[in-house]
Amino acid sequence: QVQLVESGGGLVQPGGSLRLSCAASGSIGGIYAMGWHRQGPGKAREFVARIKSSDGTTNYADSVKGRFTISRDNAKNTVFLQMDSLKSEDTAVYYCKFYRSWGVDYWGQGAEVTVSS
Repeated sequence: QVQLVESGGGLVQPGGSLRLSCAASGSIGGIYAMGWHRQGPGKAREFVARIKSSDGTTNYADSVKGRFTISRDNAKNTVFLQMDSLKSEDTAVYYCKFYRSWGVDYWGQGAEVTVSS
C-alpha cells in the first residue's frame, strides 16, 4: 500500500516563506513525475508545479512562477515545494501528486497553508 505523507504547512505572513515536503512510503515504481496541486477556499483544485523524475524538467502555473520552486529526491521518493513571497491568494490546501506510467496517480492527504497577517 503506497502512501504519500505531506509536511510543512502552516500559517505565514504575506511575503513569508514555507517549504512543503511529500514522501512516499511503501513499494513504489513507475513514477515519471511528481508535482503539487492546490485547492483554495471555494475554488476548484488547480495545478501548481510538476517535475520530471528523469531529467528534472519543471513546469509551473503562471500564478506561482518566479516565487515557488519544486525539487525532488528520487532516491527518497520525495518531492519538495519551496514557496517564497507568499500572498494571501496562495492560501489553500496543497496536495502532492505522483504521476504513474500506468494505473491511477497517487495523491497526498493535503497540507494546509494559510497566508495572513
